[in-house]
Amino acid sequence: MKVENGRPTLLTKLLNKEFLKFVISGGVNTLATYLVYLLLLLIFNYSLSYTVSYISGIFLSYYLNTVFVFKEKMSIKKIVKFPLVYLIQYLINLLMLYILVEHLHLSTRIVPLIVVIVTIPVTFVLSKLIIKSK
Repeated sequence: MKVENGRPTLLTKLLNKEFLKFVISGGVNTLATYLVYLLLLLIFNYSLSYTVSYISGIFLSYYLNTVFVFKEKMSIKKIVKFPLVYLIQYLINLLMLYILVEHLHLSTRIVPLIVVIVTIPVTFVLSKLIIKSK
């Protein structure tokens, strides 16, 4: 998938090894945090279970992205900055949810799926910026 002048297209750049590893690690992270949530539900209420599983998901995501996706060394400085990715992602998602539901009148059942798919590249770029920063 190259354009005529030999430069890679945006799609080619997105479908590189790092991005594919990012998508795989995201799937693993989602499954793991969901299982943690289900296990915690046996002991705690849903809100505490969700909170603990969400926070553990941030740390698992940092680990997977650092070691598996970007092959970098872990550091305290980067792990402290990494939750910013999730904050930014959350704010973008919230804005997109509002626009898609309130202005475009799309179904509230479908919109979260659209939002997640659209923000995967944003999350990838932000994660890469933080993890690969020197």
